[in-house]
Amino acid sequence: MKPLKTEVAFATPWFELVAKTVNANEAPYYSLRLPDYAVTIAITVEGRILAVRQYRPALERYTVELPSGLVDANEDPAESARRELLEETGWQADAVEPLGPMFPDNGRLSNRIWSFLARGVRRAKGSEPESGIEVLSYSPEELTRAIAGGEFDHALHVAALLLAVLKGAPDLLALG
Repeated sequence: MKPLKTEVAFATPWFELVAKTVNANEAPYYSLRLPDYAVTIAITVEGRILAVRQYRPALERYTVELPSGLVDANEDPAESARRELLEETGWQADAVEPLGPMFPDNGRLSNRIWSFLARGVRRAKGSEPESGIEVLSYSPEELTRAIAGGEFDHALHVAALLLAVLKGAPDLLALG
């Protein structure tokens, strides 16, 4: 089914509010059009999972989450994942394994989150984390406790971790 009419009702550099008329006699349905973004589950040689602590104005508090960021126009999501890992943490991955895309909120958002797994990440010489970001690392047991205790509460990043476990990385979380 295609909408009868689609128009951008409001636009910013970060998102567009889109009005879609599905039925002629009804008000439009509004949704947000945002860029896709990529998240990296980065595991060090020692088996520690990298996370970042940063201030999120939307929540007006600090959060703990996986390294992630927007996929730039015409950029491959895997390259975005590697770039954001380096920018946010100062750590680098030679390769990232795609876990697949997911829709963050298919009732309101049209973008995707692309999840990647990177093993054997290492500090990049001469690179520092972005200003305002604290790099953390967790063992699988510590990360599981952080999720269960609400310290690590970014739902989409918990979903990315579960996706990784389901796709062959059971060592990421201490389940059971």
